Amino acid sequence: QDPTAAHYMFQDDPFLMPRNTANSRLLSLAKESGRNAAKYIIKEFPQYFDKITAEPNIPCLMPEIITPQIEGVSEAALKERIHLRKVKASVDLFDQLLQAGTPVSLETANSLLDLLCFYGDAQEEQDEQKRDLEEPEENNAEQRSPKRPFQKSLNSSRFIWREDCNAERIFKIMPERNAHSYCTMIRGMVKHGASAKAYDMYVELLNERHKADVHTFNALITAVPYLKEKFIERWDLVKEFLIHMAQQEVQPNVLTFNAVLKTLRRCGGVGRGVSLSVIKEMKALDIEPSLATYEHLLSIFYRAVELYPSTIIIEVLEEVEKRNFTPQDPDDARFFVTAMQVCCDLKDIKLAYRLNKAMEKGDNWKFLDMDRLNAYWSKFFSLLCMMEQIDVVMKWYKEMTPSLFYPSPRNLLDLLQALDAANHLEVIPSVWKADIKQLGFNRRQDLMEELLSLMSREQHPKETQLAFAQCAEDIKASHEQSGREQAPLEWSGSALGHVVVLFSRAGRTQDAWTMLEHFQQINRIPSDQVMDEFLTCAKQTNCPDEAIELVKLAASFGLPSTPKLKSRAEQEFELSEEQK
Repeated sequence: QDPTAAHYMFQDDPFLMPRNTANSRLLSLAKESGRNAAKYIIKEFPQYFDKITAEPNIPCLMPEIITPQIEGVSEAALKERIHLRKVKASVDLFDQLLQAGTPVSLETANSLLDLLCFYGDAQEEQDEQKRDLEEPEENNAEQRSPKRPFQKSLNSSRFIWREDCNAERIFKIMPERNAHSYCTMIRGMVKHGASAKAYDMYVELLNERHKADVHTFNALITAVPYLKEKFIERWDLVKEFLIHMAQQEVQPNVLTFNAVLKTLRRCGGVGRGVSLSVIKEMKALDIEPSLATYEHLLSIFYRAVELYPSTIIIEVLEEVEKRNFTPQDPDDARFFVTAMQVCCDLKDIKLAYRLNKAMEKGDNWKFLDMDRLNAYWSKFFSLLCMMEQIDVVMKWYKEMTPSLFYPSPRNLLDLLQALDAANHLEVIPSVWKADIKQLGFNRRQDLMEELLSLMSREQHPKETQLAFAQCAEDIKASHEQSGREQAPLEWSGSALGHVVVLFSRAGRTQDAWTMLEHFQQINRIPSDQVMDEFLTCAKQTNCPDEAIELVKLAASFGLPSTPKLKSRAEQEFELSEEQK
């Protein structure tokens, strides 16, 4: 792997290759947005995409036909629209069948419920999106702002289960219902944020002497934190659902135990007390944990590392190192980032190396998408800066950027502190040019303050001081430039002082004096060190006029060091009578 190459996702067009995390996220989202826009156009205007020009025509490679082929009001037409996931068309056709007195089979009605409970009333969302596109943005801003429900829904869409929605209406008018009908409704209600209704529906299912399936129990267990307030009550309800599973002879799967652990994450000390027994129960049933299982376990025990230190992370790593994992749970992708955060909290670099080796084993690296990849390597690099020798840190840094991650400002601050701890400040100019400027962080106030502070703290060899002065020149230019969308950066008193010191040590008297004049413009007072450094520079470059101007400046500020500066100027410079 070429460490200087960007992620494969961004190699189509070098001009658009991102320089930092924000740009990489923006570009990846833009690509996905483009794909979604193309799908939307094809879906909304299928009549323009009906020509097949491939020769020979290979049906399995052709786009899927998404235009209904069956006309008229019939159950076959309803099945076709359900298969094509046409939510609004399916509901309208179902209502037409009822008005015509045509019975709809239980299987078809259940399929329609499946569609509605998965997507919600999607037409309502589509209408809102169309209004957003058609109306001016300023007049529509209030309508587009989503209302926050009391309970956050468990899906990523904006649809929240509302009273008498299409799914509820169709469920109520169904002439007969079976266990599938109830299970679908329960899962849909949980997914779209109606947990209390889902529990009531489950009670109704039991009263009708039906049995729930494993997926329904998984959904109900996930909804427990929204049903009960107290930790012990939540655990009691989870146990109740597990007992019902045993009574109904429903075999749990790995998602069942993951749902239990996910609920225990929100049960405080109760969760820590019983989570290990849940893992033992998994082993007793010969169910292999997924990465999500371990992620929930780490979150339960390491929410507050200083209060609950444990060896759970070591035991988890021993298990993870033995296996190649396949995706089984949507939360699987969160394991490596969570585990690396635990390593950072524990400040254990050896565990981090073991975790990284496990991540690179087999196809485990595929669990890290673009955002998680950046988060994972960012945490790992921060730990390296904290715990490793500077040579090791720089070796990892060169191998990791930009092929694996883009350093954040926090990472660069960690790197600067590591260079400071190792007394390798001469590397700072190369970090500034090759990384901070290239990544677009040359306008970050905290980063520039730290950089200037480190460079001006001590005297260095002449070659290093000249390089530091060039960095100071770049920072000065960053403050002076302001684009159309960029506000000019404001100088702080400390930053100005550091720049004056760096220019003075490099013998750039005129530049240092220009920066000194900025103190009056921003109503700040320079420190005694800044004045002394400039006077020393003026002496080395034989500039008595600047020395006299410095004394005048100090007097105008009313500095206590003014007499001292005046005395130095008289002793160290050959002044004319007029200058005296």
